[in-house]
Amino acid sequence: MTYSLDNAALREAMSLPADERYDYFVQHAIAHNEIWSLAQGDDWAMLRADEQECLPVWPHPDMAAAWARDDWASFKPTVISLDVWLERWLPGMSDDGSGVAVMPDEHGDSVVVEADDLQQSMIAILRAKKK
Repeated sequence: MTYSLDNAALREAMSLPADERYDYFVQHAIAHNEIWSLAQGDDWAMLRADEQECLPVWPHPDMAAAWARDDWASFKPTVISLDVWLERWLPGMSDDGSGVAVMPDEHGDSVVVEADDLQQSMIAILRAKKK
């Protein structure tokens, strides 16, 4: 379920350095069981980073909505449940050679990670939480 995020908290999260935004994303995506990106029907927003097609993701719809401008103005924040993300999206993206751009800021700066690496990190945190 989407949590409340006021403008100050949104600005604070998005002003973190890229590596801290990565940690923020993982923590909040796991805590709230959802990942947000931008979609228009069946088309998902993709960006090119480090010579790789990447899906931009955020832990909150307001963060994704801030990116719905210019070429993506017709795209809407769209949720992906954590279970579906881990079981279908990340394996499929790995098979396709797609990466993940984690919480790109207004300048496009983000941590770009291989889908396999993000999946392993998230599963390790989930397993640690269950202990």
